Amino acid sequence: MADPVDDADRLLPPAPVTSLAEHLRQGGGVGLQAALGMEPGEVTDLVDRAGLRGRGGAGFPTATKWRGVQATAAEHGGRVTLVANAAEGEPGTYKDRVLIAQQPYAFIEGICIALHASGAEHAYIGIKEKFTRPVQRLREALSEAVAASWPGAERIEVVTGPDEYLFGEETGMLEVIEGKLPMPRIVKPFEAGLYASTTQSNPTIVNNVETLSHVTRILAHGPDWFRGAGTEGSPGTMVFTVVGDVAHPGVYELPLGTSLRTLLVDIAGADDVKAVYSGVSAAVITPDKLDTPLGFDEMQEAGLGLGSGGFIVYDSSRNMVDVLSVLVNFLAVESCGQCNACKLGNMEMADVLSSAQRAEATQTDLERMLKRNQTVTDQNRCYLPVGAQLLVGSTVQAFAAEFAGTVERGEPTSADLPTPLIDHIDEDSGEVTYHPRYHLKQHDWSYSDVDPVEERRRALREMR
Repeated sequence: MADPVDDADRLLPPAPVTSLAEHLRQGGGVGLQAALGMEPGEVTDLVDRAGLRGRGGAGFPTATKWRGVQATAAEHGGRVTLVANAAEGEPGTYKDRVLIAQQPYAFIEGICIALHASGAEHAYIGIKEKFTRPVQRLREALSEAVAASWPGAERIEVVTGPDEYLFGEETGMLEVIEGKLPMPRIVKPFEAGLYASTTQSNPTIVNNVETLSHVTRILAHGPDWFRGAGTEGSPGTMVFTVVGDVAHPGVYELPLGTSLRTLLVDIAGADDVKAVYSGVSAAVITPDKLDTPLGFDEMQEAGLGLGSGGFIVYDSSRNMVDVLSVLVNFLAVESCGQCNACKLGNMEMADVLSSAQRAEATQTDLERMLKRNQTVTDQNRCYLPVGAQLLVGSTVQAFAAEFAGTVERGEPTSADLPTPLIDHIDEDSGEVTYHPRYHLKQHDWSYSDVDPVEERRRALREMR
């Protein structure tokens, strides 16, 4: 994957690092050695001075999270655990799999550093079972680290989980590690973590692949080096994924603070931008927002979300009814059903959009969808319905005339967009392969034997 950052010591290496020996020849292990020479609190202080913020979505300060979990354990008892989230189920995102494939040793080294700094007894890497090559790379790299007697490596376990969106939600991941379905909890991991009980809270740190990989570089080169890229509020680099209607889809590492326009237009080659989505949990990005800096605070101030750094671009050939239908259907399918307002609300909104695609919706249906969108977050356990509310509300507001016009014309849309859940991006050609069977996935997470796409095409042929 292309790497616009001219610094070999950032995250994406010029070429894949294929062995621990190669990692060490390139300066690996220095960060862990430096950390082991410090008191745990000193390591956390150094990460704090670097200003590292989580790269998994919320941009929460990493050192603050570590300290908070330690404070909970001290006050309420129990053991601290660490979970590295490598499930990567957000549409439009592919970076963690690239980081694991190209440089798994920096990731594992970062986990070992975090174990030392936090006092965690054990670490788990949660990753989807279907990510066969990344899982293999992780296990091979971990075996090498254990054989080399890296302190902490023997306390790291790879846990594979199901191909569900909510496996990537932090409390859903804890459930899977405990041998259950990925059903989000109300209580957050820093309050009650893995195998918590009424007497022991066992608070758990959850960091993602990129965050922990940055920890390795910070310990090796220092906080000032890390702050040499990015902005005051969003230091360092971030790894971004760009797919959709662009000439050069792929994974790119850039300093935070770089504009959206630079990433999407200048690098990824989007010459016709109509709408952009940073996953399915934030407001739509319209062309007038392209000069917004890619920073946690800057994006939030613009009413947008940086998310996990995955961007899906749609050009002017796309009907926004089709775009929103695909994205809302994903949320309707992936909702776990523990919150009726979320599951039923997303299902109803998906049904309205599907009927609009078939030229069967009315303006009243659109109004009903917007009303449902106001209540979809009622008593929510996780962020999924909040994302749905932002997604639907912002898209309909930005493209109100197009939604109304599509319904008024009474003509079926093309309905030919795939769900942008990335299976693979070819490093050489840039070809993007999406989940080939996702359109068959049903609301109970099973897969249908009847292909709805083929059924729709048949119905359209009959209408003509």
